[in-house]
Amino acid sequence: MQFGIFTVGDVTTDPTTGRTPSEHERIKATLAIAQKAEEVGLDVFATGEHHNPPFIPSSPTTTLGYLAAKTERILLSTSTTLITTNDPVKIAEDFSVLQHIADGRVDIMLGRGNTGPVYPWFGEDIRQGIPLAIEKYALLHRLWREEVVDWQGQFRTPLQGFTATPRPLDGVPPFVWHGSIRSPEIAEQAAFYGDGFFSNHIFWPASHTAKMIAFYRQRFEHYGHGTAAQAIVGLGGQVFMRKNSQDAVREFRPYFDNAPVYGHGPSLEEFTAETPLTVGSPQQVIDRTLGFRDYVGDYQRQLFLMDHAGLPLKTVLEQLDLLGEEVVPVLRREFAKNRPAEVPDAPTHASLVAAAERTAASDTAASDTAASDTAGERTETADAADAPAASAHNPSEVAR
Repeated sequence: MQFGIFTVGDVTTDPTTGRTPSEHERIKATLAIAQKAEEVGLDVFATGEHHNPPFIPSSPTTTLGYLAAKTERILLSTSTTLITTNDPVKIAEDFSVLQHIADGRVDIMLGRGNTGPVYPWFGEDIRQGIPLAIEKYALLHRLWREEVVDWQGQFRTPLQGFTATPRPLDGVPPFVWHGSIRSPEIAEQAAFYGDGFFSNHIFWPASHTAKMIAFYRQRFEHYGHGTAAQAIVGLGGQVFMRKNSQDAVREFRPYFDNAPVYGHGPSLEEFTAETPLTVGSPQQVIDRTLGFRDYVGDYQRQLFLMDHAGLPLKTVLEQLDLLGEEVVPVLRREFAKNRPAEVPDAPTHASLVAAAERTAASDTAASDTAASDTAGERTETADAADAPAASAHNPSEVAR
């Protein structure tokens, strides 16, 4: 199981000081946070994609390319790549380049985005969000798997004899997660292709997440990719920790109350009771996170949002120390207990390459068997053609 963090890249005023970081400071802080995540032993760093203020991650592959050069182990991903407003050709080529730069330490999470004005900025209509996501991913899926693509659809100019370059590293595309909070159509899409499904798991109650994951698992099995338990599931979440839970609540409350997505709505207590947001001690975070398995089953990836709502960089780095030193080691151990053997590990480039090699070997064996069977059929046919002449000299052959 993989553990990591994701960022939405908001530039938010610190409500305790009144200071707003510059875009430059926020970008540099994101890089520092990602490198700290590797330092404390996390598995994944993921960045969102936004093209509107007050967010800074408008070019995720630029950020991840830099991090690929500055890190050695951590897997680099997106927490949203906007499949609706990006060109699939550009996604295919950008992430193939990133794959090569990072020696395979790359995957991608596709999402629709829910900021209305962004769609027309890129020539699209938010009312077509679902059809855009479905058509554009169908093309992206082919671009990574077919050397030459002929394609025609509703939302893009046709392609004739097109080859996306460079080709994916080792001939294996980045693993794809389809991220959604509320759209069963996206869970269906993930299941159809046998890809991963990632539920953000922040704003909605556990019952909603449980229904979405159950639907995805059932459809994954329906399409013949494996059993429901073998579906690839990821969850988001947000936590804030201090050694003492009362200190955590007191410190985080002003950030929650003024957050771009939380603020000026339900109270902190109401929100933590009704959603997976956890504010408290490391042990409370451990207990709450382990409880996710009770309603989604064994899953492959858990990402936490740590730098939202104006939290200063120093505080975020302290949070990462707690996550890496006190929380994740326990989660690794406890999630591994009683994990059924059929539940797959989180996908990595190495595991995908190994799977592709097994498939190729199986296809070769099947081809050899078919060729052998064909040769056998030809021999039997030849023997049958000779049988009448033989039986004329030895009638007993006909009886045998």
